[in-house]
Amino acid sequence: MSQTDEEVAERLVPVWLEEAARFEPRAAEEARRGWEQGRLSPDAARELADWVTARVTETAFNRDEGPARRGPGRVTVADKAAVHRWLAAQGYDV
Repeated sequence: MSQTDEEVAERLVPVWLEEAARFEPRAAEEARRGWEQGRLSPDAARELADWVTARVTETAFNRDEGPARRGPGRVTVADKAAVHRWLAAQGYDV
């Protein structure tokens, strides 16, 4: 069963926020508040789009070359496209 774009976003945004909090706690907290209120800032939306693009884990890597992440943080090419579509549907220019 494939997930809707919104379901993919709901799965990946918390992973993104968790990772962002390790590097930029203030920005991550602001993004988290926006997410919880149903609206990301334009900067947060661009960061999410960049993050999901950078985290695609199904790109022909082999075990020696790249990520083999499992669980909710696993990002496929289809997931990346879904998040980008979801952001565009929300009115973000990413």
